Amino acid sequence: MLDPGECILYSGGAAGTEACFGATAEAYGLQEVNYSFEGHQVERMRGVRVLTSEELALKDVSLTYVSRLMNRQYTRAPLFRKVLQSICWQVSSGHEVFVVGEVMEDGTVKGGTGWGAEFAKICNKPLFVFDQVKNGWFRWEQDAWLPEAAPRISHRHFTATGTRFIEDSGKAAIEALFTRSFSR
Repeated sequence: MLDPGECILYSGGAAGTEACFGATAEAYGLQEVNYSFEGHQVERMRGVRVLTSEELALKDVSLTYVSRLMNRQYTRAPLFRKVLQSICWQVSSGHEVFVVGEVMEDGTVKGGTGWGAEFAKICNKPLFVFDQVKNGWFRWEQDAWLPEAAPRISHRHFTATGTRFIEDSGKAAIEALFTRSFSR
């Protein structure tokens, strides 16, 4: 088991999954870094790291590329671009990525959360998704999602993101993940 005092959760502090991961990390004694930017609403204020325009630009991404990769159309609004850029900061900072959401038929993860999962694939980071619809964990392995009975956080620096619409099963999955991974 990892020493929680040596671990850092990288996230975005948004309502739903990210807030749940953050509150659980705090309860277990982990450090927390929540990437944000001017004008971004966060629920978690602990460990907020406001990215500058210059820092956001370092993680710029083509919305056309993201739309094609994700098989869906995204808005071209500047705020959405900043959200994608901040997600890149989150994923880049952790050595493994945990997501709560829904795996779609095409292998992507539903919603804006999906970009975090796709970027983790691109970066070749260990990636785990708790699918709230299927009520189970899945691990990305080369080109497919495989069932994962009970993943553990195995790196001191890890990323967590997910849907704003977290359900009780998602909350329970996060708590169980921390219980398996850390001593209190």
